[in-house]
Amino acid sequence: MPPIKKQWDILSEDERRSYINKIITFFSEERSEEIGVIAAGEVLDFFLENLSKTIYNKGIDEAKEMIKEKMTDLEVDLDAMKQKTDS
Repeated sequence: MPPIKKQWDILSEDERRSYINKIITFFSEERSEEIGVIAAGEVLDFFLENLSKTIYNKGIDEAKEMIKEKMTDLEVDLDAMKQKTDS
């Protein structure tokens, strides 16, 4: 039976395995500590659970700003396209 996927766990199984391997490598190379797959999975889950909403919301805020800038540019372009009328 596959594990129940948490709402904050947005990774595919392949991505999850890859990040777990990266965590294991990080602990080994940077901290000279050996951790196993379960511990690395718990580290990954901790960061996903605690940072995913913040990262998601930051992405939404950046997308909103980009759309505002594009709308301003569009408004300027449309105003430039208006034909002048003779009074």
